[in-house]
Amino acid sequence: MDSSQGSTMTSAAAAAKVDVCMLDVMPVYVKELIAGGAAGAFSKTAVAPLERVKIILQTRTDGFKSLGILQSLRKLKQHEGFLGFYKGNGASVLRIVPYAALHFMTYEQYRCWILNNYSSVVSGPFVDLLAGSAAGGTAVLCTYPLDLARTKLAYQVNNQGKVGDGLRMFSTQPAYSGVRDVFKKVYMEAGIRSLYRGVGPTLIGILPYAGLKFYIYEDLKSRVPEEYQKSVVLRLSCGALAGLFGQTLTYPLDVVRRQMQVQNQQQINHLSTPQITGTMQGLSFILRTQGWRQLFAGLSLNYAKVVPSVAIGFTAYDMMKTLLRVPPREKSSSATSGA
Repeated sequence: MDSSQGSTMTSAAAAAKVDVCMLDVMPVYVKELIAGGAAGAFSKTAVAPLERVKIILQTRTDGFKSLGILQSLRKLKQHEGFLGFYKGNGASVLRIVPYAALHFMTYEQYRCWILNNYSSVVSGPFVDLLAGSAAGGTAVLCTYPLDLARTKLAYQVNNQGKVGDGLRMFSTQPAYSGVRDVFKKVYMEAGIRSLYRGVGPTLIGILPYAGLKFYIYEDLKSRVPEEYQKSVVLRLSCGALAGLFGQTLTYPLDVVRRQMQVQNQQQINHLSTPQITGTMQGLSFILRTQGWRQLFAGLSLNYAKVVPSVAIGFTAYDMMKTLLRVPPREKSSSATSGA
């Protein structure tokens, strides 16, 4: 009995040693990729129902134009059931895992590169701002076609249930059956270029948003006493404020992007021609034809989505880095100067 216990303990110790060795030899950037991907998957799945309704409101889907958030959620459940809340979430997770992995990892790499090469020129909060912006742009360019697929799938609403509220439901059959079908049909429209429709406003929006998000989060954390910086509640609070502020400033660009992404579907369903050809022209067109309120359609819902999403994302990333034993990075001068 003692010998079996001893062998079991020896095996457990050996397994633990192997785990330690594997983590120790794993490159830091690989750990950051894993941590970022896991954080993105957790945060995106947690708010998938709100994301679906937000896209429906932004793109003025038939039958939902005059509805509020709760009414839209009820109607969506009535026509597509519980799984309807997660329609397009597969494409969303497929996109967010590499997106978040690249976003967090490249942020760390860009930040180190700036501090090592341009610390005499760029200092204080601008380090996090520039690194976050560059990381956001890199992640968007690498994963944008998946975001396009997610939007096109989420835009479609099936009339599978009974209409019990007297409202007309969009009855056209879905144009796409899945992510691969989206890629195939969109590519046939105009080649690779069509897979990046709407990337202009996305980049214009993500550069300041990503930079502000990282800067605000890191700056808020730096102002908290060190003994409280490992608090989950504190990380959630800092992440929520960072996402809230960043989204408010860049939300109209997100509306332009969504309408650009689905206007070909609207053209097919309503026999109209695409009206949005660029970022600034899109902002002007929406203001002129749909009113300024449309530029903020779904913003209240986005607040409800962004607060937990960004908070969960940052918190999960920090916790994953701890589990993977990522060494602490040196603090930027923004943390030491109190800027």
